[in-house]
Amino acid sequence: MNVGVLLAAGASRRMGRSKALVPMTGRSFLAHGLRHLWSSCDAVVVVLGSQAPRVRAAIQAEFERLVRGGALQSDLQSARRHGARGLEARFVVNPDWRRGMLGSARLGIRTALRLGAETVLVLPVDHPRVRPATVTALAATMREALSAFGGRKPNPFAYALVPRYRRRRGHPIALSPALARAVVADRGATDLSDAVRRNARLVGYLDCADPGVVLNRNTPSRR
Repeated sequence: MNVGVLLAAGASRRMGRSKALVPMTGRSFLAHGLRHLWSSCDAVVVVLGSQAPRVRAAIQAEFERLVRGGALQSDLQSARRHGARGLEARFVVNPDWRRGMLGSARLGIRTALRLGAETVLVLPVDHPRVRPATVTALAATMREALSAFGGRKPNPFAYALVPRYRRRRGHPIALSPALARAVVADRGATDLSDAVRRNARLVGYLDCADPGVVLNRNTPSRR
């Protein structure tokens, strides 16, 4: 199974408000991230931190409105096509969110592994314009890579797959289970990219025509 990890724990100081709740085209960044990951993931782990109770309550209210309005029917149909039972989101809270994103990533990845993830896709919430097709391509390419390794379980191949737009690396990052376990265990890394570099046997790049993989929103839009 594919499990997404949506990182939404930070204080969003440059944004001036929780990035998870910033609206874009009528929906919050967090709602966009969930829907993008659901396109190929059986479940999504949402990591909260700053203002966690407020963010979770706001997101639950938003999705209640989306469900009542029928806006998630296409998402549900897509999820069932790739084998998911439904649209599953699991919220976890990082009490040490002030120490940086790596701790939140470790918590989310560890939770994803406990769910039985065969691929972990890690997406920061400030990348709301990532296309679902990119998530699907990353998951499919990772599945092909792990299958080519021989289908051994647990698969020992510590592999990362990174989307790239015009030679710029972006998100979400796809991790094999072996690499995900190594990232969780690594206490010497400075950030997620460093943890991947230190532990991956191989890092692959998926070139795509999706500018959303490199468009991170850290400040309020001028429009």
